[in-house]
Amino acid sequence: MKGRAGGERGKTMRQLALCDEEVAGAEGFDGAEVIPLHEEAEEPRPARGMRRAGWLLVACGLALLPWLLVLATGLPATATATHWPLAWVGLDALEALGLIATGLLAARGDRRHALAAAATATLLVVDAWFDTTTAAPGGDFATAVAMALGAELPLAALCGRLALRALSRPA
Repeated sequence: MKGRAGGERGKTMRQLALCDEEVAGAEGFDGAEVIPLHEEAEEPRPARGMRRAGWLLVACGLALLPWLLVLATGLPATATATHWPLAWVGLDALEALGLIATGLLAARGDRRHALAAAATATLLVVDAWFDTTTAAPGGDFATAVAMALGAELPLAALCGRLALRALSRPA
């Protein structure tokens, strides 16, 4: 029903535009100015605080670029992490929570599922990245790649698609 109403509105707007063109071209209306009935709305300018926050984030991102060189040249090739299992269990727990929250919100039709989906997609991509880059050569690496290609990245793509679809729909 929604799609039909939108289609009818689009059809009506096209008919009005054609009518405007016909009126402008008719006899006696040589100098007539046609004022369009429907113009594209301009995007509202963000509030000053939002603009400042945006430029602050851009500056922070740019400041991180030289830091990447420091890390790339200064970090040791190997390291031992004291709480290695806790780090991975924590990451996977956050992924599980994100998938559950996204699923429940999406199933209820709650538009906030876009936020959970975006965060979950990010966690899944990070997991795939760290799994493959920290895996030992051989079987561990093959398992990491299989998990990334078979589970983490497809789920990240699904979550990303859900987030983008929700954000592209009008409220």
